[in-house]
Amino acid sequence: MKKIDRLKLRYEVARKTIHLSSLSIPVIYYFISREVALLLLVPLFAGFFLVDLLKNFYDPVSKWYHSTFDAMLRTHELEKKPYLNGATYITLGALLLVIFFPKIIVIATFSMVSISDTLAAIIGKAFGKHRFGEKSIEGSIAFFLSSLVIIAVVPELNIVIGLVMAITATLTETFFVRIGNFKVDDNLSIPLVSASIGMLCYMLFLPEQIPFLSIGR
Repeated sequence: MKKIDRLKLRYEVARKTIHLSSLSIPVIYYFISREVALLLLVPLFAGFFLVDLLKNFYDPVSKWYHSTFDAMLRTHELEKKPYLNGATYITLGALLLVIFFPKIIVIATFSMVSISDTLAAIIGKAFGKHRFGEKSIEGSIAFFLSSLVIIAVVPELNIVIGLVMAITATLTETFFVRIGNFKVDDNLSIPLVSASIGMLCYMLFLPEQIPFLSIGR
């Protein structure tokens, strides 16, 4: 059965405005070391994860959470079963990226999550006429075009490999990643899949440029 997106445009904009604030993560990371970034991200993720645990299993927190944020929640987030919210997934994604990938790869892929995913949701909601499942062609085009701008401005990133990463991120955003019956949240799947493909391309075709991807570390 096809799921219907319950959010009105103004609530989608509000939700994605909050989401866009995650752009501060790659911006700040450009100027600090990996070690400092981990010192910031570990407690940030732990805090969001703790709120999720309390929201799912402690009734007073659950009531407060839903009375405050219900208008911005999607249908599956209103179901009476445990789930992690987007903030938890996005900080987990940032944490895993910083641990496993060079700085420039992290900045490029996480910026796509922050900017491109935001534009895809808003454009898709406002102008999406050609839909497939929960997505729209218009939203996917907005994601891809904004990703091209990102790879063009991120320093030290090979433009061809950046293009491959942008295509990978767009396809990952468009088609859900599943592990068995579990749908991986796109705040996690988009950066990790695109970063993995980008790093694989560097390892295969431009291994001599990999040290330049860790600028400022």
